[in-house]
Amino acid sequence: MCKLCRDGKSLNWRRSWRPWSRAAQSSKGVAAIARSIQLHCSPSVRQTIWYVAKGRAIRRVVALFDSIEDLVAENDRRYEIEDQETTIEQDRLQIGYTTLTKTLPWFYKKGSEMEYEEYMHMLKMLRQGADGARGDDTSKLKTLVSEWINREFKPDFPVDQDDKHSRGFTHDVCGRLLCPAELDWNNPEVRAGIRNRSDGYIVTDLSFPTYLYDKYTSNPDDLEEGLFKGKILIQAYKAVFTSPSSAKDVEGDGDGADVISNNRRAKKSLSGIKVKKHVRFALSSVTSWRSMDGDFDYQQFWQTIVDFFERAPGREAQRRVQQLLEWWTRKVFGRNRRGELSDAMKANMSVNALVRQRAQRDDAAFDSP
Repeated sequence: MCKLCRDGKSLNWRRSWRPWSRAAQSSKGVAAIARSIQLHCSPSVRQTIWYVAKGRAIRRVVALFDSIEDLVAENDRRYEIEDQETTIEQDRLQIGYTTLTKTLPWFYKKGSEMEYEEYMHMLKMLRQGADGARGDDTSKLKTLVSEWINREFKPDFPVDQDDKHSRGFTHDVCGRLLCPAELDWNNPEVRAGIRNRSDGYIVTDLSFPTYLYDKYTSNPDDLEEGLFKGKILIQAYKAVFTSPSSAKDVEGDGDGADVISNNRRAKKSLSGIKVKKHVRFALSSVTSWRSMDGDFDYQQFWQTIVDFFERAPGREAQRRVQQLLEWWTRKVFGRNRRGELSDAMKANMSVNALVRQRAQRDDAAFDSP
């Protein structure tokens, strides 16, 4: 049971929720509207735009598929029933709720103080921001992934950034990156089998795609080796969470941002998990967002990756997960080496050297007749 349950905090409106409609808001559009509203609109409208802006984090760092209603409902269920035995799915929802309250720390307090209609409006605006951000990220990566593939692989038939139908397994490079790790795309029989969906070559979420691996190559005897280190994953993460221009340079460590605080944030949110799924969508021939692509279940694929990080089976596996997160932190944010500097090295640097020189000149002036 989470801390909020133990403290008796619950939002028990589970039975009254209604389905919602999806809406897309560009990040630039939201920012522009927000600036205009600050000057010209009423407090209630400003509050609405604020909710939309805050909601953009939900699909990125909380849950890619689960609704806010489901997360809160599971927390309510635990509070009311105090069930000691829970399913894996219920535990996942509770983790999502805990992450939600950490990401939006004001959510519980505001929700508790609102009337029902006001609360429902808040949820609607959060959903609008969440789904809008997901749409923005999908659209952004659709274009960028084609550019990265054309630049790195120089295919005979370049990937058209506007045509999703030419991607997927019909395209040799996209097909190679989407190919299950246990199969060899270079084998003509494998390529034909996958394209024809023949027995033994059905592509499902039970296989890790090759693009997840370092150098896009997997080791059948150690499938964890190089997993989640694919170059295109780093590019996608940087494009979404830093800037598209930063995605051009991913060979070395990052640009030296605050590694410690960013690593702490990465551990809590695992926001890079979402990018892994979005890259798969960008490589595929699917033209609109959905949870199924033929035999491939995107939602289950997402959950498999989440479980890899959050449900490691033992200490050794947990240690490897920690090392992988640290690797990601270095690749994205850089390596902070300030702590490695000795006192002697610091003393010879210009700031400290200038302090000494100024003191020496003052001393010399004082001692002179």
